[in-house]
Amino acid sequence: MNLTVPEALGLVRGILPSCSGKKTVEAIIAPPFTALHATACEIKGKEIGLAAQNMHFEPKGAFTGEVSAAMLRDAGCTHVILGHSERRQYFCETDEGVNRKVKTAISEGLTPIMCIGESLEERETGATFKVIETQLNGGLSGLSTGQAGKVIVAYEPVWAIGTGRTATPAQAQEVHAFIREKLSGAFGKEAASSVRILYGGSVTPDNIKSLMAMEDIDGALVGGASLKAESFSALVNYSEA
Repeated sequence: MNLTVPEALGLVRGILPSCSGKKTVEAIIAPPFTALHATACEIKGKEIGLAAQNMHFEPKGAFTGEVSAAMLRDAGCTHVILGHSERRQYFCETDEGVNRKVKTAISEGLTPIMCIGESLEERETGATFKVIETQLNGGLSGLSTGQAGKVIVAYEPVWAIGTGRTATPAQAQEVHAFIREKLSGAFGKEAASSVRILYGGSVTPDNIKSLMAMEDIDGALVGGASLKAESFSALVNYSEA
């Protein structure tokens, strides 16, 4: 919940040059709902994607304050973030609800970025892998192999977001490898290898290179560092640093 429309457009104009001509990095931005259409117009024809931060699983109806997949596509979105840790924590979103949203997104032509991750208490009690497996299975329940291959998974260790604590690249890789293994068991190695798994735990220009060096970390879901053109550009250009 950051940036008015003029502020969002100013940020987009600042980061667009860093995304031009990138053949090995795909950049996607996720402004608030109010700035989606204006942002889509600003980036039209540019090498950058547009995501929404949430959506409802129903196509339309009496769901005051909600936004549908068709509305997001109409606004110019190609992707949508689902099940973000803050949505789960503050708005009581469940694995079942996230699953319904994932299925709707795929059926409506949007690429879902499905978030999963454990809290500090869950990590400290040794429940990390149980939580990850439960959220992964719940979010992808009922999907075909082809549908699962269209999902982007984002691992968010909630304990490393805005807390000053940071997961080491090795800790992140351990969970990413676990996710890949579970995807392989459920949908086959080919589908599992095609799924991009993003890391989303206080990613900054200082740690992006070491994170991206890990075998199963395919990208990053970025929070605070995406709100400034300089740090966003540094992330996109991490391989050249």
